[in-house]
Amino acid sequence: MEGKSLKYETVIGLEVHAQLKTKSKIFCGSDASFGANPNEHTCTIDLGLPGVLPVLNKKVVESSIKLGLAVGAKISKICRFARKHYFYPDLPKGYQISQYESPICEGGEVSFLTKSNKEITIRLTRIHMEEDAGKLIHDDDSLKNISSLVDFNRAGVPLLEIVSEPELRSPEDAELYARKLRTLVRYLDICDGNMQEGSLRCDANISLRKSGEKSFGSKVEIKNVNSFRSLRKSLEYEEIRQAELLDENQPVIQETRLWDESLDITRNMRTKEYAHDYRYFPDPDLVPLEIDKEWISQIEQTLPELPDTKRERFINNYKLPLYDSEVLTSENALANYFEETVKHFELKDIKLASNWIMGDILRLLNEQKISIEESPITPANLAEMISLITDGTISGKIAKEVFTDMAKSGNNPQTIVQEKGLKQISDLDSLEEIVTKVLNKNTEEVQDYKAGKHKLLGFFVGQVMKETQGKANPKSLQEILKKQLSK
Repeated sequence: MEGKSLKYETVIGLEVHAQLKTKSKIFCGSDASFGANPNEHTCTIDLGLPGVLPVLNKKVVESSIKLGLAVGAKISKICRFARKHYFYPDLPKGYQISQYESPICEGGEVSFLTKSNKEITIRLTRIHMEEDAGKLIHDDDSLKNISSLVDFNRAGVPLLEIVSEPELRSPEDAELYARKLRTLVRYLDICDGNMQEGSLRCDANISLRKSGEKSFGSKVEIKNVNSFRSLRKSLEYEEIRQAELLDENQPVIQETRLWDESLDITRNMRTKEYAHDYRYFPDPDLVPLEIDKEWISQIEQTLPELPDTKRERFINNYKLPLYDSEVLTSENALANYFEETVKHFELKDIKLASNWIMGDILRLLNEQKISIEESPITPANLAEMISLITDGTISGKIAKEVFTDMAKSGNNPQTIVQEKGLKQISDLDSLEEIVTKVLNKNTEEVQDYKAGKHKLLGFFVGQVMKETQGKANPKSLQEILKKQLSK
């Protein structure tokens, strides 16, 4: 498929579902943790058996208020639960307990930086509490494609649905917005944001309209996207598909589609529902929830430093560029690792610490598929290694060898440098002697340098580094070489 025509504007709104980090489910005491055997974490309430009554989990409400405060939303004094009716085998009651006319949070906004460092702010429509459905399993070979299995472990697990206004204008911005939401819920410690386990899922609504028009086109929903890459790719595919239909004067049908990861296409799932199709009405088993100012104030006092505030502090206090500050504060644990590093040994070269963390540390974590909390290199050891670079004990090149050894052995850098004899040669008399030896071996290149080919300086540096196994102090070496070559 070719690229989208410039005559159309893309309009995207996201509904992000964040699974809350609670021990029990939203309306019962069943275990809400991930990874149990099928139907192990269930009870009479989440199975929807007759005569049972739901009881609201207080931690769910507190988590909702935390997120609402973090995004500047209005916290409702009174909110209500509603029944959302639809039939699906993994929905045991025949309805989902959600919120409709009276959500817990209204309004708010989320800001993110584009790759060109432009800040974009997206308004939120609402944040509301709801229960998750179960899970259908279709891929058991023994079923011979004639049956499905249902696992109700996830039924009743608490969710927050975060609904944006249709203000996103590109798939890339939609991905950045979703990533920022993940950062927020992880900072607040209300959701682990693990998309592979379904802790963070996304429904994307996309339509196209002619550039300059104000009215919206027909909306297509892409259901249950479970990775940032899939979100961007599915929206890119869909905007091209819709543009081609409009170019051919074909209608865009309002429908729900699924993203097919294997084929990189969206496929029709069903005709898009409207709100009235769900027959919402207030849940008679749950009384309206009253939230007073004192409760909100108590929760507000527990809020951590949020990512945007932390980013500005990194810029102002550590004099870091915007890009560095954005990367380092993208995860709270990463920001903590950076701050632990720079406070050790009164580390002076903060930008160098930032470079090592954003480069080698993040590469190491990616290769080993581990989190920053599991890093084999401690902030203290990283700080000590950087100090050895800045005081001239080792070169940046040797530091790479020390870093690799630290990652494998866990030893501190001083021990590695001493045991392997990696200390940089900074003694001027020793370097003078080695430089003289190298120049005497390469008389033809010396004459060429003196004839004006000054780029050969790099050649001489390389030869001395080879002679010293990379241990020569680069700054001292360059000074000595220039001095001897000028004779």
